Amino acid sequence: MSCLPESIRKPETFKKVYSRGRYAADGVFVVYALANDLGTNRLGITVSKKVGNAVRRNLLRRLVKEMLRAKGGIRPFGYDVVVLARPPAGLLERSAAFAAVDKSLSVLFKRLGLSFGGSPVQ
Repeated sequence: MSCLPESIRKPETFKKVYSRGRYAADGVFVVYALANDLGTNRLGITVSKKVGNAVRRNLLRRLVKEMLRAKGGIRPFGYDVVVLARPPAGLLERSAAFAAVDKSLSVLFKRLGLSFGGSPVQ
């Protein structure tokens, strides 16, 4: 079983998290979190064209997913989380991007009372 949460796909769900959720931001990312009644976490990643071309945007999406997978997912359960990449995220050096994403998201998740968990629940 994967450590990654389910994906948020519907625009209404994104809008709900943006309008009702709490958020924490730094120069590279904004993280929104909203409690849900599902008992599981859901993740949405938003990377606009202002960040860079398709290759750069997909690289950032993959880095966020890989960082969450490597850290063991999001804890506690029961949250919709949206990670929004700001334009400076596109300027991260490729060699140091994973460490920068890890550092930035760790701080933002901590501000929201979220953390990274161990092994996935089966």
